[in-house]
Formats: sequence, C-alpha cells, structure tokens
Amino acid sequence: MNGRERLLPDYMAEISEHTEIRRGTPLPLGTHEWMGGVNFALFSRHAYRVRLELFDQPTDSMPSRVIDLDSTRNRTGDVWHVWVGGLPPGQLYGYRVDGPYQPKEGHRFNFNKLLLDPLATAITAPFSWDFSSACGDDLSVSGSGQALSTVDDAGSVPKCVLTHDHFDWHTDKPLRHGWSRTIIYETHVRGFTIRENSGCEHRGTYQGLIEKIPYLKDLGVTAVELMPVHEFNEKQAAQLRSPTGAPIKNYWGYDPVAFIAPKASYSSAGSRGQQKLEFKEMVRALHGADIEVILDVVFNHTAEGDESGPTLSLRGIDNAIFYMLEEDKRFYRNYAGTGNTVNANHPVVQDHILDALRYWVVEMHVDGFRFDLASILGRDGHGNLLANPPLIERIAEDPILRGTKLIAEAWDAAGAYEVGSFFQQSWAEWNGRYRDDVRRFWRGDDGMLGAFASRICGSADVYAKSGKGPEASVNFVTCHDGFTLNDVVSFRYKHNDANGEGNRDGVDENCSANYGVEGETSDIEINLIRKRQIKNFFVTLLISRGVPMMLGGDEFRRTQGGNNNAYCQDNDISWYDWDALERHQEIHQFVRNMIAFRQAHPVLSAERFYTETEIRWSGVDPTPPDWNDPKARQLACLIPEGGHGALFLMFNAGTDAAMFPVAHAPSGAYWHVVVDTSLAPPHDFAGADSERLWNPGRAYHVAPRSSVILVAR
Repeated sequence: MNGRERLLPDYMAEISEHTEIRRGTPLPLGTHEWMGGVNFALFSRHAYRVRLELFDQPTDSMPSRVIDLDSTRNRTGDVWHVWVGGLPPGQLYGYRVDGPYQPKEGHRFNFNKLLLDPLATAITAPFSWDFSSACGDDLSVSGSGQALSTVDDAGSVPKCVLTHDHFDWHTDKPLRHGWSRTIIYETHVRGFTIRENSGCEHRGTYQGLIEKIPYLKDLGVTAVELMPVHEFNEKQAAQLRSPTGAPIKNYWGYDPVAFIAPKASYSSAGSRGQQKLEFKEMVRALHGADIEVILDVVFNHTAEGDESGPTLSLRGIDNAIFYMLEEDKRFYRNYAGTGNTVNANHPVVQDHILDALRYWVVEMHVDGFRFDLASILGRDGHGNLLANPPLIERIAEDPILRGTKLIAEAWDAAGAYEVGSFFQQSWAEWNGRYRDDVRRFWRGDDGMLGAFASRICGSADVYAKSGKGPEASVNFVTCHDGFTLNDVVSFRYKHNDANGEGNRDGVDENCSANYGVEGETSDIEINLIRKRQIKNFFVTLLISRGVPMMLGGDEFRRTQGGNNNAYCQDNDISWYDWDALERHQEIHQFVRNMIAFRQAHPVLSAERFYTETEIRWSGVDPTPPDWNDPKARQLACLIPEGGHGALFLMFNAGTDAAMFPVAHAPSGAYWHVVVDTSLAPPHDFAGADSERLWNPGRAYHVAPRSSVILVAR
C-alpha cells in the first residue's frame, strides 16, 4: 500500500475532557509531536489572552474542546504554548487571540475571530469558504478603525490540521544539481494536468504531476519551478466579474494564508493532512526521476489585504509586529500592490520566515525557492531599501538553506529594481533584462546587437560588477507573468478583457509582434514566421550562459489568447491543452533536441563569463561587428570547445537573408550543420549525426529571422 492510499487514522476520535494538558514548551513555533502528544506554540507580544480551540469538522462553529492558555504558566516571553496529549492526526484547531483593539496604535486584536496558525502544516476549509465570510474588522467606511466586528466566524473560516511528520522517503536525498546542469520548467500544479486531455487519472493535483513525470524526463528538464503551492483562497478575487458575469478566481495563488501548508485542493486524496502526504510523494517521485523541486514562495505580503481586508492570521495575532504600517498606523504600507506588506526584517518575522523555509527543506525535501518580489524582503519597517538586509543575509548563510537554490525576483511593485545587485553571490536572480533584450532583438528593434551579445554570454554587464557569474542569471523569455511564447509571436497588444478590469491590468509593453495579424490566423507565411521565431527564442535561451528557465507549455505553443495577466483565469485560458502537443509536435521535438544539445556542449553553460579568447565575434563580414550600428541585426560567434571541437553560431534578426562568412574549423575538424531554424524538420535540427558538411570557404546563407548552429568535429 503506497503512502497516498494510507488514510490518516481516527481523525474523528473524541477529545476527552480528561485529555492530559501540560505547560508545553515555547520552541519550536507551530505544532510539534512530542512525548505522545502535540506541543502548540504561538508568538504574540501584545496579546493578553490566547485560546486554543479543537474542532471535529471544517464547518463546525462550536469547538469540541477549548483550552485557555494561562498568561503565567503557558507563556514564556512572547510565546504562548501548551502541550496536549493524545491528539490524532487530522485533528482540527485554531486560535483566538485577545489584546488591544487600537488601530491608531497598530493593534487589531479581535477575540471573535478564529485565527490560523501561521506555521500550520495543513489547512482544511469549508467548500464554500470565501473572503466575504472573513470580513475585515473595521465597520466604518473611512477605515477609522474605531468599530470592531462582533461576529463569531468559526463556522465559515478555514481551520488548521494536525499532521504526522513520519514519511518513508526511501533513499531520497537532495539532488544538488549544479547551476550549469540546471534547466528549469515553470508550471502550475493544477493547470498542468487539469484538462481531461492531459491523460491523467488524478487531474489538477500533486498526483497528476507525478503522472506527467515521464513527459518531463523525456523533455530533458532538470527542475520544476512550481507556482505557489502554499494554502490560499481561490475565491479571493470573487469581487471581480468576467464580461459574462461569472465570478473570477484566484488561480495563481500569490496571496498566502499559511506559509508551509500545501494547497489542499491540489491533493487527490483529501484535506485532513493527505495534502502533505501527497506533496511528499510528488517530491520523492520527481527526485527519483532526477528532477529538482523549486517552490515559488510569497513572504512579502499575505491575503489579509489592507485595513478593510479579512482577519485570518497575522493581523489578529500581532498586527503591529508582522506588517509594515504607515505613520498613521491604521493603514498599511503597500510595496506588493496587494494591500499590505510583511515586515520581513523585524527579527521575529525573520524567524518565522526562516522556520518556514527550513520546514520546506527538511520536512518536505524541496531543493530551492524563487522569492516573489524579493526586493521587499530587503526593506526595513519604514519601507527603506537596506544596503545589507538581515533577512536576505540570514537566508543565504543559514546552515540548512545555504545549499539550496535561492532565486530572487529582484524587484517589487514600489519601484525597486535590483537585477544584477541583489545581495551576495549565493543568490541567483530572474533576469528581466534578458527577457526584454532577447525579445526586442528578434522583433528587429534598432540598436539591440550589443545587448543581445551580452545576454547570450551571461550578462556580464549586469552581474560582473557585483562579483557574480553567469550562474546568477536565470534567463527566461517567458514566465507565468506575461505572454506565453506563442503569444509573444502572435499578439502585439494585450487582450485581458476576461479579467474583468476593462483591459487595464497587465503591462502594456510586451516587446512582442504579431507579424501581420493580431492573434490566430490561417495565413501560411505568417504562421511560418511565428514558428521560426519560436525556434529562434529556444535556440537563444539554450545556447546562452546562465540558467535557462522555460514556461511550461511553450514547447507545444500553449496560448492564453493574448492575456498577459491570467492570474484569475482558472479555466481554458490558463490550463494546458495537451491536444496542442500533437498539433505542434515539430516545436516540441525541436525544444527537446535543443535541451539535449545544451547538455552535450558544457561550454554553453560554464559558470564563468567568456574571455576574449573564448569567443570571437563576427557578422556579415569576417571582422568584428559594429556594435554602435543601430541597424545591425546580424551576429555570429565562434566558440572553441577544446581539442578539435568548436561551435559557430549565426543569428539573423533582419527581414532579409544574409550571407555569413564561416570561420575556419579547428585543425583536422569539419563543420557540420546541426541547426537551421529556417528549414523544415528534420533539417531544422539535424543533430550530432548530421552529415551536412559546410566548407569554410563558402558563406552561409542565413534566411530572414533565422538561427544557424555549426558544430566542428
């Protein structure tokens, strides 16, 4: 019987009034199985009363047991704690925390609110739960904060779940792939397999992702980067309506309600702790296929929103500690664009974040993290960017975390942009400049030759000054936030009407092109250009120094119909259409071949910048290109591989064909044409066995908007 089939036992066990209760211990925070019972520990500095309530069912409004924590016996410093014996896995619980309700002083305690443990390891919720049932405390429209909600919400809000830590990991251990080996596949657990044509039995779940591991392994990626899998409320965006009047859901999940609880609706087996078990099975299975697991984590804000938002956890536990507040403490600083900002560099909040990260690594075996809007984590309590942010340094130097992959989204919604300068060498970064410059080069913009050359060489102009190498640059052309690759070559403008915001949301500049028709077309010539451009983007991504990251589904031309901000589209707009894999087998095979090509040529992924002797530039003349010519759109380079090996790369982003002089191959070797994106398969990628030789004395005719790779052997 596998782990998924083992149902958690006796979660309905009756909690006796004679259950043994002890003082407990203040550490670790959260829940901890210990000596036949469970220790509960919760931080709250300004509270003067804490109550632990135990429940039998998610919809129960009355607890089966109430345990009031004594402020002398059950408090050590600022931590409230109690040990309760005999609690089974699957037991539900929540907290009530009482203290001053003084919004002008930053305090928003409300004993009527059942609160989530910020370090709960699982959450279960009523099926109909939405934020309207967890409304804000302030009843005044002005947000003056003088009115306090007296509605007890226990029956309509989520509850925490006790889970067992035991799991048979077999021989699983961290994979620790080097950056030079890493190829990242960004995807969404639900969207990846939720369509019926995914062929999965357990669609839209962790188990469904397990079923797709053979596909990922065959593609050749070495890591999956999962969009948020922490617990969030899908109905958070319910106040918006699509043009058809249908409610809009929170699909992406960038609004956490608990930092370490795996999303319950992504479990195929249940929500009383089974989600934790199934997540572990997914990690174990991915590791068994030599694929790392990177989580997209959100520590910069929570789902509690601004002063009119719901009280779910941190706001009711100690608002003045956990959040950045304005000088008028009734209001929240908003550097994430979501209503609030976590006060990440407060020492207590740092500890909560570090505890959460360590839990994912130690207990759940994940291999790394991508930090959403990471620049916020470098702001002090007043919102100022710090030169040496303590949290960022602590994460990088933590003995548990320092060996994991740490990736920063090095900007925020308040104007910070730290690409190339995000703290120390141990942090990699999403390279937004790579995306923009590569898109603009292939679109044919003026003056992009030098920037394009720098991007394929690892972006030394961005990273060298801070002492980082190309491994710090996570290169991407597309990600979840923006157009898919198909849409980059099919739409000039965003088409976000389905989001219910009048097409005002999402960025206006996408560095994209439609090549004559906006969106889908039957025009043969336009479709040939689009197909060629997709191949050009993948060639560029997979020959560039740095760490390539591809958006899942781009390998078979997944489209969002021009929507560049599909955060709320839990439907066909976002879901992977697996029939497209058959329709676009040519692109899929090309991507698969290019991934294998990168792995077969380590010179492309070396963790250092090229020296002048390691790369030689040319163009339509054998001499170095004129980097200052704004009209130049042709570039070539010779990259020795040692011995008799070498690569000769040619790029033509112009609308006319170009003749490229071909460099001499190393002594005793011959040039073989391996890639030409202008050709139909199988000649677009002839591979290592290519018998198509090229005489260096002849110039190579590179078609418009095409890439060519020659390999010497």
